[in-house]
Amino acid sequence: MKISQKGLYALQATMTLARRHHEGGAIKIRDIAAESRLPEKFLELILLEMKNARIVDSVRGARGGYRLRRDPSQIPLSEIIRLIDGPLAPLGDAEQLRTLIAKDADHRPLYEIFLAVRDAAAKILENTTIADLISESKSKKGKPKTATH
Repeated sequence: MKISQKGLYALQATMTLARRHHEGGAIKIRDIAAESRLPEKFLELILLEMKNARIVDSVRGARGGYRLRRDPSQIPLSEIIRLIDGPLAPLGDAEQLRTLIAKDADHRPLYEIFLAVRDAAAKILENTTIADLISESKSKKGKPKTATH
């Protein structure tokens, strides 16, 4: 699994929408772009894709913009990553890996490792929501950074 720049932008934009979710209104693309420090034109394409996937809604008019369709606690990171970047597996998808494991005995251990990596990543990404990221970033604001060795 490799998260593209587009995938990263989608996650960042979703976090911005989640931070303002409790306000209930829509947020203009230019405001999302400015707050997230993302290119506006690229963000338009990402939000359209997320709208088609029913992750966000668009609102027309002077108070228009975008808003999340669901509570941030109901949006796992895996949903956005799969939408933008495809399977979470490092090689194909989980089903392709299972097929390789069954058919290619000489390389089975390699494919089993790839499947284990995919399963571990999927577990984390499926059990981490946008709300988790928002609460994490709020709890770390204002705290001094500590060095790790």
